[in-house]
Order: sequence, then structure tokens, then C-alpha cells
Amino acid sequence: MFKSLGAATRALIFINILVYLGQVSSNGALTEWLYYSPMSTFSEPWRMLTSGFAHDASLMTNPMSILHIGLNMYTLYILGNLLEPMLGARRFVILYLLSIFGGSVLVLLVGNPIGGVLGASGGIFGLMGAFFVVMKTIGGNANAIVGVIAINLVFSFLNAGVSWQAHVGGLIVGGGVAFLYSRTRSSSKTQLQNYALIGITVALVAISFVRAYTLLG
Repeated sequence: MFKSLGAATRALIFINILVYLGQVSSNGALTEWLYYSPMSTFSEPWRMLTSGFAHDASLMTNPMSILHIGLNMYTLYILGNLLEPMLGARRFVILYLLSIFGGSVLVLLVGNPIGGVLGASGGIFGLMGAFFVVMKTIGGNANAIVGVIAINLVFSFLNAGVSWQAHVGGLIVGGGVAFLYSRTRSSSKTQLQNYALIGITVALVAISFVRAYTLLG
């Protein structure tokens, strides 16, 4: 069943699991290198992406923590199996990474400046938003994914230990990128699509720079 997945989805799941094993085996030392805190934006900006590949790895003290990566990888498996064949591996990965980045940007904008976040949920919510847009574009039934998004958002807002900012940020960016894809599907618009993706990335970087500057200033 795993072999039927697209190469990009398989790779993302493999990386997440590999990182998780590294977190557990290093007793949290690897986690310290990967999680994102708004105050680290200037000094260690890569954390805005690496945090999306790390999870709660307190397995020895809290066996239930494995649900964090377990649920995320299961959802990635389901949505990746649906979206990667539609978008293609390159577009799928770009959407996923930009969703993680977008989640971190919203954490930076309205989250706790000295707090820390980690988890693939920003990317996962981005895939949910993308699937909704794809279903609407092709005239499919989007009711099921709307229900899943709503339930997960309610859980995000009610659970103090969950970063709703990362979830909402990922959802917005993932949906936005998918909308861009839907409007630039023809081969004649490939260059326009690439320029727009660069524009989205530059905008997120600029927002991050300005907000980080105000935090430190």
C-alpha cells in the first residue's frame, strides 16, 4: 500500500519518521535544533521550515506523544495519495513547504514571541486547504473536507497546547497556492505560475523580516 504512494509523499513521510527517530534517540537534543520560536527568526530562520518536520518526541515520559506524528503522517498519507497525482510531485512539495512556512509566519505575527512550536500540522492543513480548492475547481463534493477542516480547527482553538496559528497559516497559504495552480494549469501559464510562486515566497520572507525586526527592536 505504501508503494502505491507518489515519490514526494513517500519522501516526506520518510523524512518525518527519520527525524522523529532522531529526536527520540537523542533524548530531545535534535528537537532543540529544529523547533521554531519567533525570537529565533533572525538568527536561525531555517527553523520556520525545520519545525514542520519535528514532532513531540517525549515518548519515554509520555507514550501518547506518538499520536502527534502518527496522526499527522496518516493524514499526509491520505491527502498525499489524493493530491500528488493531481498536482505532480514538484508542485505538491512546493505547496507543502510553503504551507509550513505560512504556518510559521502566522505564529511569528500573532503567536507567543518566546513560545516554541513544532509539528507537520501547518503542512497538513495546507494540504486540506488545497484539497478543498481542487474539489471546488473540478466540481467535486468538498463537504467531507470542509467537515474535517472544521473539526480540526475547533480542536486547535480549544486545545491550549496546539498552535492554531500554524494551522490557520498553513490552511490559508495551502489554499492560496492551490488556487494559483487552478488558474495557471495550462502549459502556456507555467512561467506565470513560477513567478507567482516566487512572489508568494518573497512576500512571506518580507513579512517575516519586518515582524522579526519589530520584535527585536
